[in-house]
Amino acid sequence: MTKYNLGVIASHNGMNLQAIIDACERGILNIAITVVISNNSTSGAARRAKKHGIPFSHLSSHTHSDSIALDNAICSVLVNHKVDIVFLAGYMKKLGPNTISRFKGKILNTHPALLPEYGGKGMYGINVHNAVIDAKEKESGVTIHLVDQNYDTGKIINQCKIPVLPDDTPELLC
Repeated sequence: MTKYNLGVIASHNGMNLQAIIDACERGILNIAITVVISNNSTSGAARRAKKHGIPFSHLSSHTHSDSIALDNAICSVLVNHKVDIVFLAGYMKKLGPNTISRFKGKILNTHPALLPEYGGKGMYGINVHNAVIDAKEKESGVTIHLVDQNYDTGKIINQCKIPVLPDDTPELLC
């Protein structure tokens, strides 16, 4: 079976990254994480990558003030690390057109709600869960989808649903 090279891009704590690392170490996933990129040099994702000996790159508006240069740098790092699949694990920025084009159909994102509802610009983290609770939804969950040029509009790959209980809060849904 082919082993794929995964590039992970994250912004914050890196809990999804850790879940992938754990699944790789237990042999559940047949992938190798060849690089982690974060727009936050002190993120939990950066610490987790370094702890597990995974190459790490900090690429952000601090390292590249021009958005095209940043996009090209992200794409270059992914190509240089021979990435087959890109996984956005809580990445809070929009990928640029060069990266999206180069890895078309090979960029996955996790979204903390059941798309197509509660997606789009500004719909992340606690904002999503507040909207779900405010709408009195009976269920929520997580969506894995392909990334395209718009926020949260790519083809849905899979969803996992959970009930929203009457006493749930946005914090509990996180």
